[in-house]
Amino acid sequence: MSDAVLFDARDDGIAVITLNRPETRNCLARDVREGLYAAWDRFERDPALRVAVLTGAGEKAFCAGGDLKEMVETGLRVPPRDMFPVPYDTVELSKPTIAAVNGVAFAGGWMLAQACDLCVASTTAKFAVTEVKVGRSSPWAAPLIHMIPQRIMMEILLTGKPITAQRAYEIGLVNRLAEPEDLMAAALELAGEILAGAPLSVRAARETVMLGTEMGRSAALQAARHASELCYNSEDAQEGPRAFAEKRAPRWTGR
Repeated sequence: MSDAVLFDARDDGIAVITLNRPETRNCLARDVREGLYAAWDRFERDPALRVAVLTGAGEKAFCAGGDLKEMVETGLRVPPRDMFPVPYDTVELSKPTIAAVNGVAFAGGWMLAQACDLCVASTTAKFAVTEVKVGRSSPWAAPLIHMIPQRIMMEILLTGKPITAQRAYEIGLVNRLAEPEDLMAAALELAGEILAGAPLSVRAARETVMLGTEMGRSAALQAARHASELCYNSEDAQEGPRAFAEKRAPRWTGR
């Protein structure tokens, strides 16, 4: 791991991944992209880690987007498919992720926050899809239609104007708001709530949500039933009801 992206594997099963270039507002320069690819891979491969929290160093920016200077220097036209490490897109992940947005999340920063399963934002954060301001495009924003209403999405993409964290919360882009000094605590609290659930149940629940956004009703129901079989047949599926009946906390094994 380079110092462009920091990786903290906590003992509680949470990985905290930090974009660590505050002097460039954590823009997605080559070293940050490479570091983030390595971080996602480490998270996915470590069975002890169950939830990842992605944030940015400093107080001003979560991520200000792509490195425009690099784009000029390389004459970038259509970005290579694997240029940016986007969770569940160019990066294969099977575990939940949380974006802890501590400042501006513009362009590629919005892309990363959108791609994570959940989002906690500082009250001082701002979000924007600014591609129309610099003559670029935002095809990665297509899944946003499953998160916010069409006309709100249309305004955000067509104008490129930033929205506040409060507005992002109101339209459903953000799950929870926190004061700047409480942001990481709020993100870790949400991660802890996920960790309290049975690992295979959490995985099946996440798959159910994603199937529901990608298929029609009948197909999603059928696929979700199939995705849930591993959970239903697990030891944890017996442990949960047993723990409830015995009035104690369940002891999850993930099996």
